[in-house]
Amino acid sequence: VLTYALLAALNTADASPPTRELQFHLTGNMERWTWGFDGKKFSEAEPIHVKLGERIRFALINDTMMEHPIHLHGFFFQVENGQDAMPSKHTINVKPGERVNVVFTADTPGYWAFHCHLLYNMEMGMFRTVVVA
Repeated sequence: VLTYALLAALNTADASPPTRELQFHLTGNMERWTWGFDGKKFSEAEPIHVKLGERIRFALINDTMMEHPIHLHGFFFQVENGQDAMPSKHTINVKPGERVNVVFTADTPGYWAFHCHLLYNMEMGMFRTVVVA
């Protein structure tokens, strides 16, 4: 079985350590068909504020029983998978009950969509805004 732990980058991107970590619990209920981050749907959640140039670790913790492909527009994640050269991914799949750490450098100012790439989950609330300023 192929896993993210087997991936290694061919070239090294920014390898500096993150300055802080933000945790996001991927939450939802398949019977009520509600989805969100940290138990909140998009309309209930505040934007995530990040300083321009800051290096951030997102700890993605899947508390649901379904996989969630998580994406942050405008950036590539570097997957912390135990390799010396962390592989870059624009979308990271988080399996049920799994925790995945990804790191990115907030090098482009603006308002960016952070969401599950499953359209029906995103539309039902698994969506946040990341503000880089």
